[in-house]
Amino acid sequence: MRQAGRILPEYRKVRESAGDFKTLVTTPELATEVTIQPVDILGVDAAIIFSDILVIPEAMGLTYEMEEKKGPVFPKVIQSAADIHNLRIAQAEDLQYVLDAIKLTKAELNGRVPLIGFAGAPWTIFSYMIEGGGSKTFSKAKKMLYTNPALAHQLLDKITQSTINYLKGQIVAGADLLQIFDSWAGILSPEQYDEFSLRYIRKICEAIDEVPVTVFAKGAFFARETMNLLPCKVVGLDWNMDIQESIKMLPNKVLQGNLDPCALYGTLDDVRRETKRMLDAFGTHPHIANLGHGLYPDTEVDKVKCFIDTVKEYSVTSKLKK
Repeated sequence: MRQAGRILPEYRKVRESAGDFKTLVTTPELATEVTIQPVDILGVDAAIIFSDILVIPEAMGLTYEMEEKKGPVFPKVIQSAADIHNLRIAQAEDLQYVLDAIKLTKAELNGRVPLIGFAGAPWTIFSYMIEGGGSKTFSKAKKMLYTNPALAHQLLDKITQSTINYLKGQIVAGADLLQIFDSWAGILSPEQYDEFSLRYIRKICEAIDEVPVTVFAKGAFFARETMNLLPCKVVGLDWNMDIQESIKMLPNKVLQGNLDPCALYGTLDDVRRETKRMLDAFGTHPHIANLGHGLYPDTEVDKVKCFIDTVKEYSVTSKLKK
């Protein structure tokens, strides 16, 4: 889901050598190294390019900083029509360091596993650009939806155009599939989610037909039937979304997920049991085994490896039984 390598000592060593998070993101050689680490060490079946969703607002002209133990912070935020007017629509070449990292990673992987590119969903990017950083409520971002929806749509449209350009560039650079992360989907009402998020995710999906696209909207359990109509191949489920219910609501989609990342705090036997329970629930429905959100930094490496190995071994056993 999120960067699997963040739990690895090898990742922390590279992160320390880089000096800061943004240097790691913007240096293709370093981004390539930490992208491939989970493939070599954990045995995952795909690599996801090491980057950050907030490279898009930066490419549009809104710089962010990554503060230790606090997360992303925007020194300046979007407050007015003039602020939006001053933003540019990002082009793929504005994020050349990501494209270079994809090219380098593809060469290093040499066909071993596919490489996933990604971007944040427009609503999630919008939230950070208005709020100025992380938040439990994103009340400033939501305030604009109520007080000036026309302005909100202007910003969302610019973000969407920038994201399409960026993802198209990732495809040209070599990404085999793409994922859209809507991390803050769950803080909107169903009606607002339709208007201020899904309509823009749809635009992105309609523009990308070269490779499969996965849409992951954390907390948007209410939007699953609508997501079945999105022109994407895969829908990601968080751990709160019931699997059997989701299969009924999303019969046309490959599903991804959805083990609770906290399940990996259990014993190895616990991890095996919970992983098998998840796989049994998906049954024969097309499915990409994964977590229901990103790994937490204090997760033990052997637990993650156990999850991955169990998926592979149990899947083979199930096929042999059939």
